Amino acid sequence: MLRNIPNCVSPDLMHALMSMGHGDEIVFADADFPGADNSRRLIRADGVDTETLLNAVLPLFPLDTFGKSPVLAMDCSAWGDNPESYSRFGKVVKRYFDRFEDFEYLDRSSLYGAASEAYAVVVTGEADGNIILRKGIVMQAT
Repeated sequence: MLRNIPNCVSPDLMHALMSMGHGDEIVFADADFPGADNSRRLIRADGVDTETLLNAVLPLFPLDTFGKSPVLAMDCSAWGDNPESYSRFGKVVKRYFDRFEDFEYLDRSSLYGAASEAYAVVVTGEADGNIILRKGIVMQAT
């Protein structure tokens, strides 16, 4: 047992986070996401919403500072508006990564393709909303 690790961070999730390198991606998918068909490593977080997981993971997880945005989301505008969950997710990301401005949006097919190539897919208990975090480097204090 370790101290100060949130209960929602399972041993499988902690192992994935620790094993990822710079540029690797992790998907936090909603409960409807076809994770078994679109992942190399599937991690279940049933009953845990994405906002809770982001608040647990982002203090530990450096986001990538190279490129357009280190946080990607599925563009749902073809079905109407993007889910309200994206507003909640964005506020959490901004709390831990002040450079965050907006998600990079991917169409459904592109997001599924990215999920298939991601280091891991975490299927959550979230009702809707799929996002991807790209890991950055840990800056060492000198």
